[in-house]
Amino acid sequence: MTDTPAVTARTDWTREEIAALFDLPFTELVFRAAEVHRASHPHNEVQLSTLLSIKTGGCVEDCGYCSQSVSANSGVKATKLMEVQQVLQRAAQAADQGSTRFCMGAAWRNPKDRDMPAIIEMVQGVRAMGMETCMTLGMLTPEQADMLSEAGLDYYNHNIDTSPERYDQVITTRTMDDRLDTLSNVRMAGINVCSGGIVGMGETRADRVGFIHTLATLPDHPQSVPVNALVPVKGTVLGDMLADTPLAKIDDVEFVRTVAVARITMPLSMVRLSACLLSMSEMTQAMCFMAGANSIFTGDKLLTAPNSGDDNDAAMFARLGIKPMAIELTPAQVEAQRMPKGCAKLEAAE
Repeated sequence: MTDTPAVTARTDWTREEIAALFDLPFTELVFRAAEVHRASHPHNEVQLSTLLSIKTGGCVEDCGYCSQSVSANSGVKATKLMEVQQVLQRAAQAADQGSTRFCMGAAWRNPKDRDMPAIIEMVQGVRAMGMETCMTLGMLTPEQADMLSEAGLDYYNHNIDTSPERYDQVITTRTMDDRLDTLSNVRMAGINVCSGGIVGMGETRADRVGFIHTLATLPDHPQSVPVNALVPVKGTVLGDMLADTPLAKIDDVEFVRTVAVARITMPLSMVRLSACLLSMSEMTQAMCFMAGANSIFTGDKLLTAPNSGDDNDAAMFARLGIKPMAIELTPAQVEAQRMPKGCAKLEAAE
């Protein structure tokens, strides 16, 4: 961080203000986002996170973008929950490659109580390696969120995906309120919130405004905000609908704009590039870092999609002069940073 004046996080953003940010000349928007970023975060440092699918396919939700849904004809085969030792071996490999956060995802609508002991053992094992832990398991009850908190889970990922107005056009098996209820359960349990969305699903800029507005007007901003660019997968509703159309890939400039607006409106959050980086040019990634993105998923695979790989990421960082972010806090400091239990229920502002 520099001597730039500190930035105060606001939760009273209006849609009109957010739309005005999107409408700024591109260089002005990126400049403002870079100023906000430098005031709140180490510059030229990016957090490396690794994502592992611990249970793939067979999900009963009908998310139009997802290859793991039972309603998708994507060829993804359902698997059982991975053994704990297998997960810990993959976590150790990620740590060796420089990752400081290990994210574990299961293709469930919600975890079953019978799965919780193994999930808890995974969290405890990864934390023992000195990495931050993140889980995405679907919707959680308050009791399940408390169990994960007691296990020491650092972050829980539960994306809102898109704007409230467009939500039922993408998913019909749950509602935006269902998502916000789980985020509330997570926050109340004292776990940091990781919540973002997906752009490039054929939405309008107004939808991107609504998506960011929903997150930026929560009583507390998510500590981590993933911004995904859709990877259209053949056999999914959106993959088939957008195939061979101009909407199959979001414009790079618009994607950078979205990252910049997320940075300005949520200045203290980690903003993560969660897209498949193979589908994004190095120059676009560089512009995203300039606009305030400070976290990426590294490795050669996301949940089911291929990714750029550790060697490619390291080479890009060397060319850009970016350093992997290190965890320099003591275990006691990491524990102290975790959210206190009993924070107010998360609700989207009207």
